[in-house]
Amino acid sequence: MQAHYDLSDEFFSLFLDPSMTYSCAKFDKPDLSLEEAQRAKIDHTLKKCELQPGCRLLDVGCGWGSTALRANELYNAHVVALTLSRNQYEYAQRLASGRPGIEFRLQGWEEFDEKVDRIVSIGAMEHFGVAKYAAFFERCHRLLPDHGILVLHLITLGKPTNSFTFFRFAHFLSMKIFPNGFVPPPEVVIERARAGSFELVHAESLRNDYARTLDCWLDNLVKNQQRAAAITSEANVSMYMKYLAGCARYFRSGEVNVHQFKLRKI
Repeated sequence: MQAHYDLSDEFFSLFLDPSMTYSCAKFDKPDLSLEEAQRAKIDHTLKKCELQPGCRLLDVGCGWGSTALRANELYNAHVVALTLSRNQYEYAQRLASGRPGIEFRLQGWEEFDEKVDRIVSIGAMEHFGVAKYAAFFERCHRLLPDHGILVLHLITLGKPTNSFTFFRFAHFLSMKIFPNGFVPPPEVVIERARAGSFELVHAESLRNDYARTLDCWLDNLVKNQQRAAAITSEANVSMYMKYLAGCARYFRSGEVNVHQFKLRKI
């Protein structure tokens, strides 16, 4: 997984928004910029965490740090944020320099064993593999207090399909973009959460928002195509354009979805 995110910060900056948020935005209004929509998504997600000043928040798969930084800024939360990507870790460390109450770690969730009040994970669970779900929910349950909240944001399977074109595209993603990734049906996430003694409080689809997010990323990459090719290669840029355009198409068709699950420890 980390090989994908360690490709080049400069490359990703050519198509992501200035906050370097690499997940679905939330377009509450039609005229929102990508940056505004990403902030809206982060705020929307953090609101579900029910943070209070001084809460200790664990951010699993923190990316380049936008959610962790916002939680610290907006709620005065004490944030521990985990990533497996050295590029992301070093980038986020620079942003957090001199700010109290926020700590980025180059660490997997399997190695984290400290009590926290809330847990959030945006766009990481797709990389775990279903075989690790039981261990993930068991660890989250152990780290959280009674009635503690876990918020998950992840890509899920959409409507059933027998489309050869869709399966060929999914194979391309698994081989070229996200090796060993696993996109679960939403029912599997809920089932494994229940088995781990979490109750579902709220589930929400942001499918159409992700299609628009991908459109924005693709437009940005097309505009910066020459610079992107100089940083990586023309072949890599073409591969990413195929990835972004294809994902947008299948989010629109409903064959792929993205959900947020608000879960409470019971």
